[in-house]
Amino acid sequence: MAVSSFQFLKERMNEGFHLVVDSTSFPILFSRWRLLSQTQSTRMAVIVGHHHRLFSNATRVNSATRDSRWRGSGANSVRCADMSTAASENRQVTLSNRNDSLEICRVLNGMWQTSGGWGRIDRDDAVEAMLRYTDAGLSTFDMADHCTFFLLAVPYVLTWTLTIRLLFCPSPLPSYYRLSSNLEMSELLQHSLSKFTFSQKGSLTRRRIVTPKYQYLRPFQCVLTQDNRSIIVKNGNDSLDICRVVNGMWQTSGGWGRIDRDDAVDAMLKYADAGLTTFDMADIYGPAEDLYGIFINRIRRERPPELLEQVRGLTKWVPPPVKMTSSYVRDSINVSRKRMDVESLDMLQFHWWDYSNPGYLDALKHLTDLKEEGKIKTLALTNFDTERLQIILENDIPVVSNQVQHSLVDMRPQQRMAELCQLTGIKLITYGTVMGGLLSEKFLDTNIAIPFAGPAINTPSLQKYKRMVDAWGGWNLFQGLLRTLKQVASKHDVSIATVAVKYILDQPAVAGSMVGVRLGLSDHIKDTNAIFSLVLNEDDVNSIREATAKGKDLLKVIGDCGDEYRRV
Repeated sequence: MAVSSFQFLKERMNEGFHLVVDSTSFPILFSRWRLLSQTQSTRMAVIVGHHHRLFSNATRVNSATRDSRWRGSGANSVRCADMSTAASENRQVTLSNRNDSLEICRVLNGMWQTSGGWGRIDRDDAVEAMLRYTDAGLSTFDMADHCTFFLLAVPYVLTWTLTIRLLFCPSPLPSYYRLSSNLEMSELLQHSLSKFTFSQKGSLTRRRIVTPKYQYLRPFQCVLTQDNRSIIVKNGNDSLDICRVVNGMWQTSGGWGRIDRDDAVDAMLKYADAGLTTFDMADIYGPAEDLYGIFINRIRRERPPELLEQVRGLTKWVPPPVKMTSSYVRDSINVSRKRMDVESLDMLQFHWWDYSNPGYLDALKHLTDLKEEGKIKTLALTNFDTERLQIILENDIPVVSNQVQHSLVDMRPQQRMAELCQLTGIKLITYGTVMGGLLSEKFLDTNIAIPFAGPAINTPSLQKYKRMVDAWGGWNLFQGLLRTLKQVASKHDVSIATVAVKYILDQPAVAGSMVGVRLGLSDHIKDTNAIFSLVLNEDDVNSIREATAKGKDLLKVIGDCGDEYRRV
């Protein structure tokens, strides 16, 4: 602290202000705080973590202070009246301003150390310690809304005597961490108390505590339609109904064989006529957006208006890591709108390669502006991890979904990502659900280690998901999973792929699952439609879960959702 700042604080104290200081200043400041406490002993209280017999030696202050900025000076400043007391061996002081006053202990119990970084804190031990401090006369506690332990402690402190003082510090964090203006205190207390139940003996037992970083994100609804074929993803006023099985068009980007334009569009019409009306593509999927543009025009000309109302085109924008200016974002989205021949994109799913470049937030804010202009109906993400998804939601970006890799081998989304989805209402659209075709009868009881003895791993998707199998546990373990799926599939007279997709669709966080379409080369319309009528019973689910649990946890091997694109 500069000499001028020290002098400023001293002058404010002389005018009648009372200081409550955090005892976390640099060691060089000890002498200055000691001088203040000696010369203005009735106007100063200290927040400490360890008390060191302060009342017998009031000049001992441990650690260092944050910068406390006091405003106001001279006759016009608001001052506390000089109503300090030296009661109880100078333990307490009364802070007063006109008719407002509060008596506090001059040494405050600082609870910052409950927020993490000081080691694990046991709930019951912590509360017992707080009671011991209170019994010893140290009855004032200092906390903040971003202190993890606060909500946990509320049900206990409500039972204490009214002589205990709770000093609650509004968070200096951004506004998305704070309670909205219409959230009443009763709702806060109800939220806090709902985390506890009473045992038969009347003692409190803790339920699962919602992590504070999630607790103010307001959930929104995802509505399943009556026919069970489509679902409405929603965030606020933004909503879109999509088919729960999505036609994935990655296979139009090359590597799966030559695609004839007319045959591909004819195949898209067959899928739409069969009720599979949602198509997923990207600006980098070769001619995918152009094919959709031709397809949607044929729907307009050759099909009834009712089908046109059901068709959905979900595209992705995968920009290079350049500066995300408004004009650049706008020009890029206009390209997709032109290629797809639509006035407004049904859903724009945004992908970002490098989190060390924070430009993704700039891009999303510009995309939100385009949404408000009507050029995008709904905004979504693809391959974002849980941490970044949380940051995006906290920045009030109204995304409705996140597209991630998810299959019986890759269950990563059911861990951290599913927790955030449950708390916020965001939904997942999954790809890789049949692992490029690996989850099928074609690869059951095969040995791909012997050349030409089994089906070839000869497409980009097969090669990609074979690497996932290797990371999960290897080909032999994967064969055990396929045999389990075959038993379930045979019982229901469906295919392995149908069972694999249905299992993922039944996960609460999942709105839709992708099935790749090799347009004009092959189709899986019958197997895909069978997904909607398949019901997996408890025995089916348990056997599948047991088979998948034998593999490794890919969250530990690869990282969170999307990390496979960002880690070498």
